[in-house]
Amino acid sequence: MVLKAIDQESLDWCTDLISKCRLEVSKRVVGQVPVVDGIITALICGGHVLLEGVPGLAKTLAIKTVSDISGLDYKRIQFTPDLLPADVSGTLIYEQGKGSFSVRKGPVFTNFLLADEINRAPAKVQSALLEAMAEHQVTIGDTTYPLPEPFFVLATQNPIEQEGTYNLPEAELDRFLLKITVPYPEPREEMEIVKAGGSIEHQKVNQILSAADLKRCRELLNQVNLDNKIVEYIVSLVNVTRPSKVQKNDKKNMAHNSINHGSDILRYISFGASPRGSLALAQCAKATALFAGRSFVLPEDVKKVVPMVLRHRLVLSYEAAADGVTTDSLIQKILDLMPVP
Repeated sequence: MVLKAIDQESLDWCTDLISKCRLEVSKRVVGQVPVVDGIITALICGGHVLLEGVPGLAKTLAIKTVSDISGLDYKRIQFTPDLLPADVSGTLIYEQGKGSFSVRKGPVFTNFLLADEINRAPAKVQSALLEAMAEHQVTIGDTTYPLPEPFFVLATQNPIEQEGTYNLPEAELDRFLLKITVPYPEPREEMEIVKAGGSIEHQKVNQILSAADLKRCRELLNQVNLDNKIVEYIVSLVNVTRPSKVQKNDKKNMAHNSINHGSDILRYISFGASPRGSLALAQCAKATALFAGRSFVLPEDVKKVVPMVLRHRLVLSYEAAADGVTTDSLIQKILDLMPVP
């Protein structure tokens, strides 16, 4: 299928819209540009986001601000160990006067769902959220209800305090398009935050986005040109994270040999990314090209989003934990060793 090329007017409209979104969010969120760009990228791609960082780094504020500039419906769930699946998806209520059951829909029926401290919820709640994330639908009783469109789950978790938390299952992690690590602000940014005091988070922001705008952005995203060499590069990056697959490859495959012989990183990976990781890389690379005002993808676009796309899709071995090796360091080594087209 031959895709229609993006006309310059549409490309300019999209880049201008993204710039306006960045500017509007900056009224409340100081710095954290990669974090904000990651959230906007996920919105354009139609994916879910997991934000990881210590408390006080404006994770919740960034999510709430993006929802405010979109004008879409927003709800928040504070995840706790005693949360029940019905608290997320909803339940059947018996009405004695009518002698029948009625449906009470849960907070998941929204456009923006903030799942705060998502790793504090038990497995049953995780499974209820997984259906919503994967299928964009919720089953209550014997009936399945579609969720509003667009639907985004933007979750936060604290990487330090692990007491009373539940590790997210790999199936749920894989449903997140991106995992964004939220860093501490730079000193000059923190000075700006301190000078503004608590008033900055109450700054009024204007609605910039709409559901129609997001739909048009996605149509443009599908028209971004992805050269076969770039597709091969994306598939190679993901394929090399699968140790068993790499070991079976033909020795003539120089890309994989450079990883095999140039580093011992493969012993640190138990399981690699699935094809969903390749699809996510392609979509996010296209979005990055749109951010830069281009209608085609460059290798730099791919390299920029690889950590966000793959860091939650790699399962590390016990050796990695023993040696203090992180997913980000492994991903960086793979990027350094993989030949660029």
